[in-house]
Amino acid sequence: MEEFWDGRAREDAYFFVDDRVEYGAGASDAFWAGGVDALDRVLGTLQAEIDPGDDVVEIGCGVGRMTRPLAARARAVTAVDISAEMLAIARRENAGLSNVTWLQGDGIDLAGVAPASADACLSFVVFQHVPDPRITLGYVREMGRVLRAGGWSAFQISNAPEIHRPAEGEGGIRRRLARAAGRAPRGRDHPAWIGSPVDLAQLRAVAGESGLTLERVVGEGSQFCLVLLRRS
Repeated sequence: MEEFWDGRAREDAYFFVDDRVEYGAGASDAFWAGGVDALDRVLGTLQAEIDPGDDVVEIGCGVGRMTRPLAARARAVTAVDISAEMLAIARRENAGLSNVTWLQGDGIDLAGVAPASADACLSFVVFQHVPDPRITLGYVREMGRVLRAGGWSAFQISNAPEIHRPAEGEGGIRRRLARAAGRAPRGRDHPAWIGSPVDLAQLRAVAGESGLTLERVVGEGSQFCLVLLRRS
């Protein structure tokens, strides 16, 4: 995963953070505004709120698109990403954020984040790209470790197995030809992009083992299933 996301950062970090933007166009005001929209969508849908005194952990921060509005609302943000290349861009693009710690993770856990040190964890359009659901469930265990009592975690997973398959047939051939000619993004048939769905029953079980209660689920059965966990 680290090698894959480093490569995507070098290719077009902004597109691979939000593939609705034009490939090769770079950052724009609309790109950064999308981070505010994404944060508001997650918090509003799950009825969660960040208080000014909160310490927040963001999992899969990329270039810091959602980190910006998080930093404006929280006391401090620990922004974690597996890609050193993404983090280098994030530091450059967000040099004025004095309350953010940029942390390269290992793609398995939240090493570097102290136990019971966070009031909230957030992640959006990250776990759907993880190639093995056991890795995502491992992050759920880590949320239980780093959250303080009463703290919460809001994140998105996919429950739609059909989206986690490579493009086939004529469409897949056209895509590969366009990539070879440099007219289309690479890597979208890679396991670290295709990702994997997460079973909610398994998530609930792992959460319970980790001192977390599954408090709210919105969008079950879809690519954009939003989950709210709370630390006992």
